[in-house]
Amino acid sequence: MKRPAVFLDRDGTIVDDAGYASRFDQMAIFPQSFEAVRRLNEAGLTVVVVTNQSGIGRGYLTEDELADIHSRLAGAFAAAGARLDAFYSCPHFAASRDPRYGRDCRCRKPLPGLGLQAAADLSLDLARSYMVGDKADDIRFARAIGATPVLVLTGYGRGAHDLLEKGTDPLPAVAADILEAAGWILTREKSVRK
Repeated sequence: MKRPAVFLDRDGTIVDDAGYASRFDQMAIFPQSFEAVRRLNEAGLTVVVVTNQSGIGRGYLTEDELADIHSRLAGAFAAAGARLDAFYSCPHFAASRDPRYGRDCRCRKPLPGLGLQAAADLSLDLARSYMVGDKADDIRFARAIGATPVLVLTGYGRGAHDLLEKGTDPLPAVAADILEAAGWILTREKSVRK
């Protein structure tokens, strides 16, 4: 049976956006991220991090360095009693000199590739899922995979909010941070399950 998920952007949503971080110690996890993910776990929701990491294609970090960052990030959450179920990332940068990464792809948000791959791997129901992020591309990604978008005002969120407000498709939810976003999702889930 397919299950709903909460997709989380990484930089600006669960951690401070540190640019092209190549080491875990360059990152600062938002303290409220631990409780937010723990609450989502307790509600039985799958939590998946989806992140554009063009720094790989730009030569700022390697895939092994990114894997180490994500392993340590998962460990930090586990130590706080919270679980990040999976990580999906796009390493591509169209202008990269490295032929492995210098191409247009279907996995760079807002395109749906990361969400579709996660859905296939983890048996997810995208129509019952959510995407929490701080950029307009996170909201567009949610719409591309048929999930409900939630914009957080951390990271680039305030600028994205101003940009999205000019559009014709209103946002279902805007939250101060990931913890408020988790609260909104859990309240909505309770009303949907009744």
